[in-house]
Amino acid sequence: MKKTIALWAALTAVALLVTGCTAEGQAATPAPGTPGSTSPVAPSAMDPSAEDRAVGAASVAAAYRKWGLKPFAAPPAPPAVKPVVRKPGGPVPVISDIPTTEKIVFITIDDGAEKDPEFVRMMKDLKVPVTMFLTDSAIRGDYRYFAPLAAQGHGVANHTLTHPNLRTLSRDAQRREICGQQAKLAKEYGTTPRLFRPPYGNWNEDTRAAAGTCGVDAIVLWRESMQIKNMQYQRGDRKLHPGDIILAHFRGPSELKGRTMTEMTATMLRRIQEQGFTVARLEDYV
Repeated sequence: MKKTIALWAALTAVALLVTGCTAEGQAATPAPGTPGSTSPVAPSAMDPSAEDRAVGAASVAAAYRKWGLKPFAAPPAPPAVKPVVRKPGGPVPVISDIPTTEKIVFITIDDGAEKDPEFVRMMKDLKVPVTMFLTDSAIRGDYRYFAPLAAQGHGVANHTLTHPNLRTLSRDAQRREICGQQAKLAKEYGTTPRLFRPPYGNWNEDTRAAAGTCGVDAIVLWRESMQIKNMQYQRGDRKLHPGDIILAHFRGPSELKGRTMTEMTATMLRRIQEQGFTVARLEDYV
């Protein structure tokens, strides 16, 4: 701001010298932004942060444009009280969506088989929050791939050790699958997950009991699943609803008919935007 005012003052002084006006003949024109001035003020002079905001918005737009997308609207501030909370000593909640009236949805990505470096760059550019439900048998070949995603703030959650149909297992066997993956994820990424997703969405009361003993706060299912180019909806109206949880997978060209993980993700984000929604962080609500 000081530089801007100084520049206007210098230009005014030059103008006075050229026209022959002096303090005796005519009062000097106050510099823009100073008392008595009627001259327009540059936005950055009125608000030093305006220029920073403009630069930031342009940077975000460029990052999204790189992936063929338009920026999302900022999500609302997280609620002061989380709408999904496990009561002390109570059963683990099982959820497919979050109770809210805000036009927000939540992205979850399962398994971890595909490890595309471009996806890490995409998430760094877009800063769209996702929660990763990771299976040890899918990620153990390269645990470090997911470390930068976790460092970006994306959630790390539990999807069992070996991806079994939990309904076919005893409570003790389910507990080994869930608690075993809790320990591995805590070791690799530094935090014990609070959220769990049963493979195939299959669970029973033994699953809830086993998950509860492993420190799980919620069993997370879904309302929509992202396929190659479109979403599959559970509701008959085939629309997103406020608070919906969306399922996607770490998949590559061999499973996406030649499309990449980033292409699938970009398509999913467009489908969300087309319906007027933005993306919020699941862990802020559960």
